[in-house]
Amino acid sequence: MAKDQTGFSSFRFCCWFLVFFFALSSIPLLYWPCFFGYGYSYIQMTTSNKNGSTNLLRFSKAWNHLDFSSQPPQRLLKIALFVKKWPDENKAGGLERHALTLHLALAKRGHELHIFTASSSNSSFPLYPHFHISRPTAAGYLDQAVVWKQFQAENATKRPFDVIHTESVGLRHTRSKNLKNLAVSWHGIAYETIHSDIIQELLRNTTDDPVKSPALSERMKKVIEEVKFFPNYAHHVATSDHAGDVLKRIYMIPEERVHVILNGVNEEIFKPDVSKGSAFRSNLGIPESKSLIVGLAGRLVKDKGHPLMFEALQQIFNENSTFRDNVIVLVAGNGPWGTRYKGLGSNNVMVLGPLEQDQLAGFYNAIDVFINPTLRAQGLDHTLLEAILTGKPLLATKLASITGSIIVSQEIGYTYAPTVRELKKALYKILEDGRESLQKKGRFARKRGLKLFTATKMAAAYERLFLCISSDEKQAHNYCMYQPQ
Repeated sequence: MAKDQTGFSSFRFCCWFLVFFFALSSIPLLYWPCFFGYGYSYIQMTTSNKNGSTNLLRFSKAWNHLDFSSQPPQRLLKIALFVKKWPDENKAGGLERHALTLHLALAKRGHELHIFTASSSNSSFPLYPHFHISRPTAAGYLDQAVVWKQFQAENATKRPFDVIHTESVGLRHTRSKNLKNLAVSWHGIAYETIHSDIIQELLRNTTDDPVKSPALSERMKKVIEEVKFFPNYAHHVATSDHAGDVLKRIYMIPEERVHVILNGVNEEIFKPDVSKGSAFRSNLGIPESKSLIVGLAGRLVKDKGHPLMFEALQQIFNENSTFRDNVIVLVAGNGPWGTRYKGLGSNNVMVLGPLEQDQLAGFYNAIDVFINPTLRAQGLDHTLLEAILTGKPLLATKLASITGSIIVSQEIGYTYAPTVRELKKALYKILEDGRESLQKKGRFARKRGLKLFTATKMAAAYERLFLCISSDEKQAHNYCMYQPQ
């Protein structure tokens, strides 16, 4: 019996090992853009017809690489958006900020927007677009029965909806399965988080059997659940190149139903401004003698990598007087690790608390390099894009979405494996390269960012997708074909 149990345990371990190996096997895919790039010239050869036009529904890479007209289209759409929460403009999480930026841009282009969302004491609703407010469930989600009735009532008016958009599972798959003119945007899927779970297990540094980890077990169940219900959504928008690949290969969604549109941020707010950066540093009393200013921004919590960042900085400040005397770290955001960063000493670390967008613009202009130590392998973090558009190089964790879509070469910044040792090496490399080298990387990053990561680019891509999948099939076909300008 003991022998049988040992054999069963070994078999179970092998099964888990194969699962994790399978999960990690896709990670090398992140590095191929460093050699081939995600540019349009390569894609055009693989998807264009003889007349030079491209079927957008079979366009396999990010639509941000394409150039759509800056003028509003001849046909204006009536769009329904389902989003769990409508954010305060200056206090938005990633998903909510995406909804805010995208749909206000579409409204400005003349489309009729109807937003189905839950009421919140922290939300402020502008007069336009049209809001359909409901009470959230006890768990904080949209009440599906209520929002569906609201949707049906509006859809039964003289003009039904041309297209429906849901941010993640704002509209549940049980309601979406019969809607052909629907697109869902994914800002994180369960398969991506397996990498994060593995990192967290390794950082725990315990002798516990990883096979017995409840988090890993639950994650695998979640992946299987998603593979089963994702096909109930007609069209899927991946916010990173890696997520698009996973949806097609692992979730087995037909390629003509998966579209990659990278996140974008407001290019009118996040842009280089030397005077704004100087004023920000001056207000903080940062001496000109400091040779390097690095910045962190976002939620200061564990899964954003701040325990790792804290430990790396603490060790460097203790062991290297040059770094300690010449580097200032600015930390913007709120969370439990803000207090701990303060413990590193005000001479080296300044914790600024949460900043509004205009203040964030000054923050990015004040720093030499932006660091994002996140351990969450999901979506594209807006802070990275904001820093890029402000002309700053990046230092970030080697996660698939980041290395596959943002830091695709050393000309844009630095990446590191999520260990204290590797993070320290990267920080020393930044100090060694110096401000002049960082400024060169920043200029290159911004040049690429203006082509891919602006709100204008993102909105134009979504607009074209919505026109393509809209209920008017006769007109939609023309919008599904792309002709290079």
